[in-house]
Amino acid sequence: MKAFSLIGECREKSELVRRLVVELTGRGLRVSTIKRVSDAVDLERQGSGTWKHRAAGAEEVMIASASRFALLREMPKDTQEPDVGSLLTRMAPVDIVLLDGFRRSDYPKMEVVPSGQDQALLAVTSKGRVTAPVPRVPPCDIGALGDFVMAHAMAEGAQPD
Repeated sequence: MKAFSLIGECREKSELVRRLVVELTGRGLRVSTIKRVSDAVDLERQGSGTWKHRAAGAEEVMIASASRFALLREMPKDTQEPDVGSLLTRMAPVDIVLLDGFRRSDYPKMEVVPSGQDQALLAVTSKGRVTAPVPRVPPCDIGALGDFVMAHAMAEGAQPD
């Protein structure tokens, strides 16, 4: 599977990932996403049945219905955060996985930056002018963004340049 990350400290990032999912699935590609969240974010409502199962000591809790399932795994306190490669091995095969965050991963990335910022990584997407000496793709051109992502996505297990 290929993966590509959008990083940055702005609110537009998750919306841009959503728009890329629409663009790439519209091209007939199978797309999945992984969103990096803070440890402070709890994926369950306190007091729910599955929250109570975790609080009681369950290592894994799966919630399931006829239309979806999710597996929550508690990590021991001294465990390092799983790397993107190990997360990808737990997912069903698709054409590309869009990573929302994961700044420290070895996967190719594009930084979503506010207008006027002059430091960036590989490439940027921004509504306004950015003076960094890297390629810029405007977020309003979702087709060009989709082309850039697919051209630069890296296959699982491949080594970055």
